[in-house]
Amino acid sequence: MQTLIKKTVIAIIVLATAAAVGGWYLSPRSERTIAYRTAQVTRGNLLVAISATGTVEPEEVIDVGAQVAGQILSFGRDADGKSVDYGSKVTEGTVLAKIDESLYTAEAAQAEAQVKAAKANLQRAEADLQQLNAKLHQAQRDWQRAKKLGPSQALAEASYDAYQAAYQTAVANVAIGKAAILQAEAGLDQAQAVLRRAQRNLGYCTITSPVSGVIIDRRVNIGQTVVASLNAPSLFLIAKDLTRMQVWVAVNEADIGKIQQGQPVTFTVDAFPGETFQGQVGKIRLNAAMTQNVVTYTVEIVTDNRSGRLLPYLSANVQFELNRRSDILLVPTASLRWQLSREQVAPQFQETLAASTARNDPSGGSRPTLTKTERARGDAAQRGILWVLDGEQLRPVQVRLGLTDGGLTEVEGEHLAEGLEIIIGLQSQAAEGSDTTNPFAPKIPRRGSGGARRTSGS
Repeated sequence: MQTLIKKTVIAIIVLATAAAVGGWYLSPRSERTIAYRTAQVTRGNLLVAISATGTVEPEEVIDVGAQVAGQILSFGRDADGKSVDYGSKVTEGTVLAKIDESLYTAEAAQAEAQVKAAKANLQRAEADLQQLNAKLHQAQRDWQRAKKLGPSQALAEASYDAYQAAYQTAVANVAIGKAAILQAEAGLDQAQAVLRRAQRNLGYCTITSPVSGVIIDRRVNIGQTVVASLNAPSLFLIAKDLTRMQVWVAVNEADIGKIQQGQPVTFTVDAFPGETFQGQVGKIRLNAAMTQNVVTYTVEIVTDNRSGRLLPYLSANVQFELNRRSDILLVPTASLRWQLSREQVAPQFQETLAASTARNDPSGGSRPTLTKTERARGDAAQRGILWVLDGEQLRPVQVRLGLTDGGLTEVEGEHLAEGLEIIIGLQSQAAEGSDTTNPFAPKIPRRGSGGARRTSGS
């Protein structure tokens, strides 16, 4: 008996709940209405640009390295008399650092001694040649007398042969003496070359600035040992002129065809929010890079930095200006893209709605018929439709499209005026005056119920 009573109570509760829900849904209080989000046609300026990111770089950077190995003993003095460090201003020839030169001093002294020895060898060879020339002269006179006498009773044949051999030997010795001089001269040249090399290495122990500029990086400390092998170790990085800077920007291959030399550019840096810097395209590098199958080209942007505000290696957000229009009518691009149903459009505009739907159909459906003038102008891709609220239904406004930056689009039309409210979207909400919200109510409007009202939005 109790079980029957419980089932009866549960059934009554379920039926009462269903009746309440149905009554709420069918009551006038639950009537749904279509609320539109609107925006106004505005007049202003439009900039069409390509966005990219880059890095601020000094226009010309000199990497100062060491050509000899050794320990850093000291740093030089900058233009202000302070020790060379980050941000130091230096002039050409300023001493930047000194490397321990004890080994190179010894090598230079050894090479100098070798030069002196080579000079002594040369002098000795020259003296030997003079001595050999004297012996040749004596042997030549003896041989001439022997030839006059010839082998006879006055001159034995053996003596004759001896004079002849002595003369020939003297001639050969002179040739040897001349060769010894040449050898001594070559040895002297070699010793002098070794000396010059040793002196040059000794000079490399003093690192000087090759240009005037500002040190933007110091990569060694006192006491550190630098080792010069196949590559010269980098000690300092000097920016030659910080009054002119560059921005190196990686531009996608899809956009690089729109970039031209001399093209105006604007960019911002996070270090100075709200401030815009000006520049222009200076060079497009042809050595493309591929990262994750994306090809990019490096574009150099030249900018004036006489104010000194731009610092090396800041990240820059760059806008390449493609086109600029001033004092034109603008509408949100979303107002040209949103789709609406036939019930929202007045009957006399149903054909316009169908044409608009075909125009926006990405599958390539039928396109609206164009006039001969429009076809001659190539307006097939330059027409659009804006929708405005006319009573409880929508009315189309035909427009011609111009430039767009993605968010705003330039429009022209006979019935357009600044301040005209256009539809950019819709939202469904309860009718005005409803104080309750039923979580079980459907979230879509019922066909034919309620009217239309506008809400401002962006």
